Amino acid sequence: MALGLMQAELPGDGTPRSLRVGGEVRFGCREVAASSGAGAKSLCVDRAAGVWLAADARLDDRDALCDALGVAATERGTLADAELILRAWLRWGEDCPRHLLGDYAFALWDVRRRTLFCARDHIGARPFYYALPGEGIVFASAVEAVLAAPGVSQALDEGVVASHLARGPIDDSRTFFAAVRKLPPGHALCAEWTPQGSRRTRIARYWRPEQTPLAVPASDDAYAEQLRHLYAQAVRDRLRGCEAGTVGAHLSGGLDSSSIAVYAARELRRQGQPPPLAFDWLPALEDAPPKPEHAREYALVDAVCAQEGLQVVHGALSAADVVDVLRRDGALPGVHIHVNEEIVQRHAAARGVRVLLSGWGGDECVSSNGLGHWQHLLLSGRWRQLAAECRDQEDAAVRFLARIALPLVHPRLLVTLMRLRDGLPVRRRWLIDPAFARRAKLPAASAWRAIGVRRTALGLLEAGHLVDRIEGWAASGARRGIEYRYPLLDRRLLEFALGLPPEQFRRGRWGRWLFRHAHTRMLPAEVCWNRIKSDPARSEPLRDAIGEALPAIRQRLAAHPPTRASYVDMRRLREHLGAERFRSQPEGPLMRALWFLDF
Repeated sequence: MALGLMQAELPGDGTPRSLRVGGEVRFGCREVAASSGAGAKSLCVDRAAGVWLAADARLDDRDALCDALGVAATERGTLADAELILRAWLRWGEDCPRHLLGDYAFALWDVRRRTLFCARDHIGARPFYYALPGEGIVFASAVEAVLAAPGVSQALDEGVVASHLARGPIDDSRTFFAAVRKLPPGHALCAEWTPQGSRRTRIARYWRPEQTPLAVPASDDAYAEQLRHLYAQAVRDRLRGCEAGTVGAHLSGGLDSSSIAVYAARELRRQGQPPPLAFDWLPALEDAPPKPEHAREYALVDAVCAQEGLQVVHGALSAADVVDVLRRDGALPGVHIHVNEEIVQRHAAARGVRVLLSGWGGDECVSSNGLGHWQHLLLSGRWRQLAAECRDQEDAAVRFLARIALPLVHPRLLVTLMRLRDGLPVRRRWLIDPAFARRAKLPAASAWRAIGVRRTALGLLEAGHLVDRIEGWAASGARRGIEYRYPLLDRRLLEFALGLPPEQFRRGRWGRWLFRHAHTRMLPAEVCWNRIKSDPARSEPLRDAIGEALPAIRQRLAAHPPTRASYVDMRRLREHLGAERFRSQPEGPLMRALWFLDF
């Protein structure tokens, strides 16, 4: 039997620590001080109980957990989050994750039971990878650490490769490497060994968002007050222990990032600290082309900064940045990070930012646009209400009804018609090698339809795109000592959103209705009631930088032929690398292929 958490063998900031439990059982970690205080300790042991624990954890609502565990008030300020998790295990056993709120991944060895128990938070904010060589287990918060263990194969999982290249469904239990698995969010792994050394392993789900009860009926103002309370609590918990000047926040001018920046600024000022440093994906004005259509995006960011006294850091992209990101091994999490976020991390690390607040996940949570609401009205026979909402729309009635009905016929029918209208191919041609695609048997995408706000939200939570980005940002941020935190993915907020009546998300011509209503007096009016989602000031410079990088990419591919070329349609890839072809095609298929290739 062999167990190990080998974060200590990873590059990056932080102090390596290891803890030999006995025999072949070893825990280790590399501690990164993203925040000071109780949450920093990662390894702990209760020798009397025979329990060892390694954790990457930041727990929410510690007072309620301490109350449930009977922790004395004099102890609470000194207990690390890992120690609270250990006590939760001693109190509740395998049910302990149900009582834990926050972002965490942990592994616990109970020597008396000869049991390894591992759990990952509800949304997957903390990565957890593992392999099962022989009768042992190797686990870590990074794929590289698991691959470095003896007996762990580095062979690729061709099903995952095919799904990536053709943008197929995301499996939250698999990685690009066949031997390395992921513990899905909201799940726990339990491995037990017999005295003879054989292992029994089982994985169980402990968080089931579909079982969230419906909210008690209340007034609009009551729902808004509850939202503000939960939201402020989520931000406050994510700022616990942060040192002055180490907090940053994304700021795009949208509802999600703007509201987080405002809550964080006010909470930090209440604590006597400076507000967060704001980061956006917009180029600095002196680097941006002077196009009138770009002014709106800058104005939204400036409105939030002026209201809260924030300093914003813009990020200018270059062709060299694009090449640098694409040259990395795309099979590892954190490599195929968005190029714009690479620039944010670079600026944040240079300014001493250790915690970066992000609005990622808001569309799937309480700031949802109400997707599926109209389809539910249509299918449930509530046509009078649907007609009233139709009159409130800016679209003609025929176009409005088409947007509702066509996705019910086929999930992608509306997208297909829009591509035909724009002169684009009906099907996006991905750059996967045809023979490989046939051999890999790419699984079909989920056929779920957006019918009802709650059902749609549950479908989006299961789709895998949330944890895919979270894992990438966690890995890339860790290399620079940056920890991402997502207030809008707080479990309390998610469950609140899942219980809300659908009309709180969409009312008349307004999507995100409750979110706007709740923050009318908190956000600048032009931000709170903005309905335009387009972002040319960000997307156009990115596409220009990719286009400028094409010659260097062609040279790299010629000088260093990729060993993974058999998975990619290289003939068509080279065509896409031509300037004329690139200008007439979306960059998504090209970027996904280049991210995967090693060149």
